[in-house]
Parts: sequence; C-alpha cells; structure tokens
Amino acid sequence: MKKLPWMTLGALALAMAAIAPASAQDKSVAVTAIVEHPALDAVRDGVQAALKEAGYEAGKNLKWQYQSAQGNTGTAAQIARKFVGDKPDAIVAIATPSAQAVVAATKNVPVVFSAVTDPVAAKLVANWDASGTNVTGVSDLLALDKQIDLIKRVVPGAKRVGMVYNPGEANSVVVVNQLKELLPKHGMSLVEASAPRSVDVGSAARSLIGKADVIYTNTDNNVVSAYEALVKVGQEAKLPLVASDTDSVKRGGIAALGINYRDLGEQTGRMVVRILKGEKPGDIKPETSTKLELFVNPGAAEKQGVKLSDELVKSAAQVIK
Repeated sequence: MKKLPWMTLGALALAMAAIAPASAQDKSVAVTAIVEHPALDAVRDGVQAALKEAGYEAGKNLKWQYQSAQGNTGTAAQIARKFVGDKPDAIVAIATPSAQAVVAATKNVPVVFSAVTDPVAAKLVANWDASGTNVTGVSDLLALDKQIDLIKRVVPGAKRVGMVYNPGEANSVVVVNQLKELLPKHGMSLVEASAPRSVDVGSAARSLIGKADVIYTNTDNNVVSAYEALVKVGQEAKLPLVASDTDSVKRGGIAALGINYRDLGEQTGRMVVRILKGEKPGDIKPETSTKLELFVNPGAAEKQGVKLSDELVKSAAQVIK
C-alpha cells in the first residue's frame, strides 16, 4: 500500500474538519445588563453557573458573551440589536431597561429576563401566564408589606419614608406607586427624591435631609450602582438607610430583607437550559423567587444614628461586621 505524504494527511484532516457538522451540543447564549453592580453581577454569574451545571460550559460547547450598557439606555439598545443580529439560542437580559431594549429588538430570538420587578408593568409580557411569545423570565418582585415591617423594626418611630429612585425606570415607578398606597395604612408617608442618573443619587439623598426619617431603596439600578453616595449622606445626616438589596448592606446599608441574587441568577439559568433543550419561552411561565434573606449591619446602624434590637440581629441570616 502506497503511503501518503504527512502534509497530504494533514490537509485531508483539515478538509474533513471543515465539512464536519458542529456538535449538536454547541449552543450560544448572550447576556446583557443595564449596569454592573454586585446584585446584577451575581445574577450573571448565577446564570453561567447553572448552565455549567447542566453541561453547557463556555469555551467548550457554549458560546458565551456578555456586555454591560454602563447605565446608558441608548447603549442598551445598541447591545440588543447586536445580540439579535448574532442569532444566539437565547438572550438573557438583566434588569428592566436592558430587558425592554432586547424585547423591543426581536420577536423571534428567545429572551429570558432577570431581576425585573414587574415584567407586566414593563410591558415585557402581557400577564404572569405563559406569554405565547419569545419572552419569559424571572422577577425579583418583593412583598412591600414585609419591607415596611423591616423599616419599622429598624426605625420604630419613622413616619416619613424617603425614597431615591430613577423615575425613568419602570420597576422603581411601580414600587413608588405601591408605597404611596401602602404606607398610609401604617401611619406613614412617602417622600420622593428623583435621581435620573447615578451621579444624581448623592444630591437626591441630601434633598431628603429634614424631610424624611429613614431612606428606603429598592433595586433601582442608578441607586444601587452609586450606593456609596447614599451611605455618605446617611452617615453625615444620621439618616438611616434600609434597602431591599442584601449586597447594599455590605456596602453600608443598615438592613435589607431581599432576594439572594446569585440564587435568582441560577433560577434564571435553569430556565435558559430548558430553552436550550428545546422548550419554547412562550410555553414557560414567568417566575419569582420566594426565598428572602435578612442581612443587618450593626456598625452601619450606629454610624447612622440608630441601634438595632438584639431580636432583629439574632433573626438575620447574615450579620455584617
């Protein structure tokens, strides 16, 4: 038998590789977030971890790409169009503005939102049933009665609750409207402070000095991304900060009863896996997380002029030192 030259065999191997079909397991997932901050980063990492656990690993059998809009809705729209053009098997859109941008950009590519407080108010889906469209996802919706109870436990005499938020972010507007309805039932009122950009957070917080007894923050992305500016005001004015994002407690908030965003990301990732395995997003109901954790920071409380009860501290899942 005549031996073929080594280079000929190499060329043959390359030719065969070029015409070989891609592995049936090769998938593509594109992830975008409106901004980078600890909660949203935890969602992203949780999604990737759930994919890996299911056997989809970046660089092996999964094409994974991630882009942040750095707080800019125009950039979010550009990223959405780019990702839709890439035609991945699924796009994960983290936080309301990014989810709105992606949903506006495609009616075909599967979209899984995450860390969106009210996907119905944000017009991502028509209701909480399976959408029948290309969209599903996981919400970080919280029961606000429990948030009000926490505010009262941190600052028992509080009557005026200040809230810094971006009026352009749909999830924050939903929370403001709900608090306006709920707080009077507890003998309390809401004092609003607008922060359309992250650089406005500090001045918005200062506008609440003398007008509010406590500041409550939801998962507004402008506020969370600039939380240190809020902490500075809280310490200087002895204005206590209560959050709904547990990572904010690590950054100087007094307490938060919130979702573990890593868990939320893993929950989102498991939904993405279902789509990668053939389920249609329109057949999957949007989900919420029911697992809440209480974080407290007694040192931050002291700096902001309050002392936490022993009972509250003992009931916390994590006490920040």
